[in-house]
Amino acid sequence: MVRLSVRKFFESEKASGLLLIASALLALLATNSPLSSLYDSFLHLPFSVSFGPLHLSKPLLLWINDGLMAVFFLLIGLEVKREIFEGQLSSISRASLPLVAAVGGMVVPALIYVAINRGDPASISGWAIPAATDIAFSLGILALLGDKVPKGLKTFLLAVAIIDDIGAIAIIALFYSGDLSLISLLLATLVLGILILLNRVRVTRIAPYVILGSLLWVCVLKSGVHATLAGVALAFCIPLKGKDGREPSPLRMLEERLHPWVLYGIMPLFAFANAGVSLSGLTLASLLSPVPLGIGLGLFLGKQAGIFLFSWMAVRYGIGGLPDGVRWRDIYGLSLLCGIGFTMSLFIGSLAFEQGGLTMERAVRLGVLSGTLLSAVTGYFFLKAVLRNNRRGE
Repeated sequence: MVRLSVRKFFESEKASGLLLIASALLALLATNSPLSSLYDSFLHLPFSVSFGPLHLSKPLLLWINDGLMAVFFLLIGLEVKREIFEGQLSSISRASLPLVAAVGGMVVPALIYVAINRGDPASISGWAIPAATDIAFSLGILALLGDKVPKGLKTFLLAVAIIDDIGAIAIIALFYSGDLSLISLLLATLVLGILILLNRVRVTRIAPYVILGSLLWVCVLKSGVHATLAGVALAFCIPLKGKDGREPSPLRMLEERLHPWVLYGIMPLFAFANAGVSLSGLTLASLLSPVPLGIGLGLFLGKQAGIFLFSWMAVRYGIGGLPDGVRWRDIYGLSLLCGIGFTMSLFIGSLAFEQGGLTMERAVRLGVLSGTLLSAVTGYFFLKAVLRNNRRGE
């Protein structure tokens, strides 16, 4: 039963990874075809919601990035909470190696970006873009390799990516929030306090959390803190266990319900809305300009160097040990795959250069797509060759 559920999970990741690729390609085709004006009109379609005196009006692109991505971060938060209390991050011995690897995978790419863009104060704010790893995309590419992949390598990638997401969440909260509204922050704190109280008195029905979570999202949206963080805060308020330990876990139930909607709906829609970049006039010079070069090299070189070297140091100095059945060449191949930034990198890029206009938006997309493509292709073929040699050796 356990093997069946694990296989089913990674098969779903495989399908979602392929769907993400298809969505990105569709966005590129739409942007570079006679349909480009229709594509832009779709993303800037005004959409309004009113409830009494409350009125929210945003273009569709911002509803996707601020609204639907809050649901994405809710799912990420649920996965993080479960892993912290019951999974790979529940003990120091199990979490130490992926924790050190993830830190290296965030620090080195950021340093590469800063080194390339250090002379330009306008572009330096994008330092966190190459620090992110796309869980679904990287797991999807790994799943394409089939059952030859050691289970320990899959688990290690999942743990590194989850810790990476925790880092990305912290970065968004600390560095990419706007002017703060004290009243909205106080209201958000009040709603969050009620959610925590519901958890403490063991309210296990999901509906009250969803209703209050929606109100929390509105308060956070108006506060200046990025609205997606409301999803993470809500996730940590969802009870992990049912009443008396006999009822089903509310957290697991919500995670299972959200999983297909996020993987097959929200993430492909986000990819379609954010991966469209015009290739007209594209030259080698535009790819080698500081912002796309810093992002591309940060993802492709920074991720592999940071994760592999920090993992080696962790094992060398006894901080952690390699997972069972995993060799150093497997870890290097996985480090390559972690350069797939895509969803999280595009999202952080939209925050870093929110006022940067179309020029910065194009630069970010070029860097993310080039770094992700290089990492995905080299990681896949390197691991394919390594796993084939492993099997022959056995």
